[in-house]
Formats: sequence, C-alpha cells, structure tokens
Amino acid sequence: MTVALRYAARSDVGLVRSDNQDSAYAGPHLLVVADGMGGHAGGDVASSVAVAALAPLDGESHGPDDALDELETALDDARSEIIARSDAEPDLAGMGTTVTAILRAGNKLAMVHLGDSRGYLFRDGTLTQVTADHTFVQHLVDTGRITPEEAEHHPQRSVVMRVLGDFDTDVTADLSVREARTGDRWLLCSDGLSGYVSAETIAETLAEIEDVDACADRLVQLALRAGGPDNVTVVLADVVELDDLPDGAMPSTASAVVGAAAVSRNRPSAAADGPAARAARLSHRARTSAGPRDDEDGRDEDPADDDAARPVTTAPRDDSPDDEDEDEPLAPSPRRRGLALTWVTVGIALVAAVAGGYAWTQTQYFVGAPDGTVAVYRGIPQSLGPLDLASLVETSEVSVDELPGYLRERVEQTITAGSLAEARRLVEMLADDVADDEPAPTPSVTPPPTPAPVDPAVTAPAAPAPAAGGPTPGLPTVAPAL
Repeated sequence: MTVALRYAARSDVGLVRSDNQDSAYAGPHLLVVADGMGGHAGGDVASSVAVAALAPLDGESHGPDDALDELETALDDARSEIIARSDAEPDLAGMGTTVTAILRAGNKLAMVHLGDSRGYLFRDGTLTQVTADHTFVQHLVDTGRITPEEAEHHPQRSVVMRVLGDFDTDVTADLSVREARTGDRWLLCSDGLSGYVSAETIAETLAEIEDVDACADRLVQLALRAGGPDNVTVVLADVVELDDLPDGAMPSTASAVVGAAAVSRNRPSAAADGPAARAARLSHRARTSAGPRDDEDGRDEDPADDDAARPVTTAPRDDSPDDEDEDEPLAPSPRRRGLALTWVTVGIALVAAVAGGYAWTQTQYFVGAPDGTVAVYRGIPQSLGPLDLASLVETSEVSVDELPGYLRERVEQTITAGSLAEARRLVEMLADDVADDEPAPTPSVTPPPTPAPVDPAVTAPAAPAPAAGGPTPGLPTVAPAL
C-alpha cells in the first residue's frame, strides 16, 4: 500500500487583530500549525521560527523509526533560535508559540504537540481530538475541578501551560505515532477555530465537503462568522491510496506556507458577508476615512488655506512720551483661538481617557507571587510611569516554591481573573494542588514499654496448687466432648 497526503492550508488575521501571529505549513510529508504569543513584538516571530525549523523535514529521507527524533531535534533548534532572537532583541523577550505537527514517514504519522492548538482525526464519520490542550483549564478538567462543559466558557481557558519559547524551563512535548489509514482526514488548527466553532459543526463540515481546499475555506469562514476575533489557521489533509487514484488525480507536491511565515502575511481578512464581517468593515472604514474631505469643486477643504489672505490686526500704538513705547500683544486670530480650544479639548479627552482606563484596571484582578507567596491583586500587573496599576488585596499560605513546575511558571507570569471571587477560587485550587503533591504522613509507631528490671532478691509468691481434677494453670481449658 502506497499512501500520500492531499492537503490545504489557510490562515486569516481575523476580525479584530491587526496582525497575524499564526503560521502554518503543509507539504507532502509535513503538516504544521503554530500559534504565536508575546504581543505584537514577538508572536509572529516565534511561530515563523518554528515553521522554519520544521520545514526541512518535508522529504522522504527519514524512516518511521527516527521520525519522532527528528521532530524533537527540530523543536530544540527552534527553541535555540527563539532564545537567540530574544537575547539579541530585548523587545522580543517572553515570546513563544504553540506547535502541532505531523510528519509522514511511509504509512506512519509521527506527531508532536505543545500548547492549545489542536489535532483532530475524522475517521468513519467520527471526529476525535487526538491532542490534549496544555492549558490551565484542561488541568482543572483532568483533576476533576470543573467539567468539560464549564471549561468551554472558563475565563482562564486561554492560559497556556506549555509552549515553545525563550523560557528557562525545558518543556516536554507530547509525542505519538499513528497509522496513516486511507480515508482518514486530519485537521490541525489554532484556537481561532476550535475556540469559536463547535466540534459538532467541524465534524459536519468535514463530512459534507470532500474537496480539501473548499473545506478549509469553509472552516475559516465559520470561525469568522462566529465573530472570531483571533487569528484563524487551518491545515487539512486527506490520506489517499495512490494506486486507487485515476489518472490526473495525483495530489499536489507543492508546499504551502500561510500566516506570519508567509510572504502574504499582511493580507486583510477574507471574511465573507455576515454581521461580524460587516461590523469589522465599518470599523476599518471609520479608521481610514479621517483624512481631509474634498470639496465639490475638487479642492481640499482645509481651514489653513484661508490664513494667507487673513490680515493680522495690531492694537494702535500710543507715541506719547509718558508711554514706555512697547508694542501691545497681537490679538489672537480665529484660527489660533480654534487651535487653543482644540488643544484644551484634546487635553480634557486625554485626562478622561487616562482616568477611565485607570478606573477600569481597578475592576480587574489577578493572582501572582512577586514575593514568593501566592497572593491576590487588584488591577493589572503593569505600571504607568510612577503609577503602579496593581495593589495587594490579600495573601495566602501557599508558597510558589511548593507548586508543581508548570503551575509555578504560570503564577510567576500572573493569572488574570474576572472578579475577586474568581481570584480566590484560583488560589484555593493552587492550594489543593500543593496538598495533592504532599507525601502522605508516615504513621507513628509507639514502641512497647521497656519492662522494669527484676530484683533477684525478691522472691515471687508460689502459685497455689491446683485443685484435684482442676485445670492446670497456664493451659487452655478444653470443653469435654459430648
């Protein structure tokens, strides 16, 4: 049996973001989705580095036995490159990316996974998620703290525990090998799809649309119609048997690169018509239509054009000898008065914006441990010049050193909460994790008392002689047989 992949890759910036931090690759032997994080400065760089490190694996030189090793080596190379870029450019510090990749070696598929991008297998009409989200919320589900249904709407569902980044922690990726079975359809996607389109809708789409290109386009549009504010990236691949394909139906062998790693990374959203798309277009139109307005006669209507013909008036000068012979100040022109009013208005607006922004920060909460102890804070973990935007609300008895490694890193980076009650629940969960990791106490054993020394000079009283026919002391009494 000779199998191959028929594949498609799509990435869209989404309806809200100004740049695309996702990157993806699809080729005859390699499928990759990487969702970058780290803000405008670093997310796109991290995801592009990951794709660049994995792309050379898209060939037939590797066998099934060493495919996983090659994926791990490529991830290590990507991590080293991300650390080097971060050291060279301090603005990139803290960047990272998720990675979900499949490397085909013959009829075997080697998979590596880090983060909350997902890998799905659609086989015989059933959709199965084959990757586990490395998120704080998934940890809560795994430990029975919340249900999978509650996880879908949890405010911390985007807090990722394991990523490929410039952190000191050497994060271990999930590795697996599966069979490439004819008729299988594989879907790799960023959370821009899985976070806004239900698994049921994804399964229906995969079942209804046979063509991989059309199906990938539909999945992206579904995320955008749901109002998807995040970048949306999809890699879709069908496993086909080459011997069963008619002439001229061989799958393409040209690789596809999309998202931040592609030349077309600045392409605007391809959102089709819909309420969310129309709202996004109106917002974009409002931002780009603030230039000078043209008059009907073709001239730019600019009040500054009238200043050249406007005379400057001065107060009359008194030449009397008693005067100090100084010019009176110029009377402000209407344009100057207008500019002064404009600057006053702008100043008031700025003050109001700053005051409103600060008031908003004081409705936020987060959990952190800047002093080594887990605590709840009001505000956001940032400062505005000399103004600290966070204040301590309450501390706990949980030491950050007692937490498991993956939770320690998340707390040190702070975990946001929607309310004070939510922040307190997070602290309680962290305390439970510490309690779960503590070894069970060893039961104490009280040694038997040491017998007192016997004085040989003291003679114990003789035991009384047994009565005739009576039992002998120290021997068990046996009931007579009936």
